[in-house]
Amino acid sequence: MRRTWQTDDVDFIGWVILGFIAGALSGAVVGGRTARGCLPNIVVGILGALVGGWLARQMGFDQVSGFLAAIVVAVGGSIVVRVILEALSPRDRR
Repeated sequence: MRRTWQTDDVDFIGWVILGFIAGALSGAVVGGRTARGCLPNIVVGILGALVGGWLARQMGFDQVSGFLAAIVVAVGGSIVVRVILEALSPRDRR
């Protein structure tokens, strides 16, 4: 099967949208002083999707299918990423 540039753009945009939603939801769940904003939410959300996918496979789940399932896995992973970032951040930051 041949992939087109248009499909690749949609895949990239889908990752950005998924990352933003997951990052924003995890930011609302996890308090603290981790970075907020569009770009940090996208980065945390995409990292969270990768971590959440890995954790889901380790727990025995098959490949995630569907946008809602992807959001749930990405939010779970994003929460883990934010908790780790919060633990690693300096305490005296204002």
